[in-house]
Amino acid sequence: MASVRVDAHEWIDDPDEPEIALEGGDVTEGLVRRGATIRRPPGDNSKLVRGLLLHLESVGFEGAPRFLGVDTAGREVLSFIEGEVAGRPRPEWIADEDRLESVAQLVRRYDDAAAGFGLADGLVPPPLQPAGLPPGPSAPPELIGHQDVTPENVVFRDGTAYALIDFDLAKPTTRVMEVLNLMLWWGPFGPDETLDPLLRGLDVPRRCGLIADAYGLSDDGRGQIVEVAILQNRRAWHLMKHRAETMGGGWQRMWDEGVGDTISRRQTWLEDRADVLTQALR
Repeated sequence: MASVRVDAHEWIDDPDEPEIALEGGDVTEGLVRRGATIRRPPGDNSKLVRGLLLHLESVGFEGAPRFLGVDTAGREVLSFIEGEVAGRPRPEWIADEDRLESVAQLVRRYDDAAAGFGLADGLVPPPLQPAGLPPGPSAPPELIGHQDVTPENVVFRDGTAYALIDFDLAKPTTRVMEVLNLMLWWGPFGPDETLDPLLRGLDVPRRCGLIADAYGLSDDGRGQIVEVAILQNRRAWHLMKHRAETMGGGWQRMWDEGVGDTISRRQTWLEDRADVLTQALR
């Protein structure tokens, strides 16, 4: 007997299907694969993510998991997407520019599909506002963005980005912020010594230009990227520290492993290269 979707709330399993623990995520624990599905414990952002995934399904966007229901253990049931994901150690193709451009094109398709979902009033949890948090960009949000397009969260097929996974950090944001998130991980931003060995020595300004082109970012957006990057990176240090102190788990582990120092060094790197990056984007 195969797994059956009963309705949006109840999922009945084949008792003979084994569960396979999944590893590799920085924060989420308890992920397992069961048959053609992924099981994950619900989180603070679950209502927003469920609504978003159902919207993406309704508009025919194929590049995201389907929310299938909740199993008898209270876990969310999502469709498993077959493909290739860059774990650690990073694969040899991680710096490939064709793949880079395909990720930007996928995020553009996602953003266009998500725009029809609106800003999900009533589903978005209150934003974190720890004491001392520096101000962020003033532009109003345009859509519910993914905001965590790390190599681990992109599924590739035949060398091309096919789907986004792990929507835990989805939130109201702007297209500039979506492109900035891409550049952060796929440029990538930061001094070489803080990056994976396979991502060192790259022409980051050129790669950022490729991302902006492939996404189709507006001229106004290109002019905002570096300023927004500096503001957001400054906030990132405070937010990571707050999450480590209040949420523990993977957040605390990353902080203990030195993510705060990495963010601080990235800040210096961004400020030193602001003019070069801005010129490349224009």
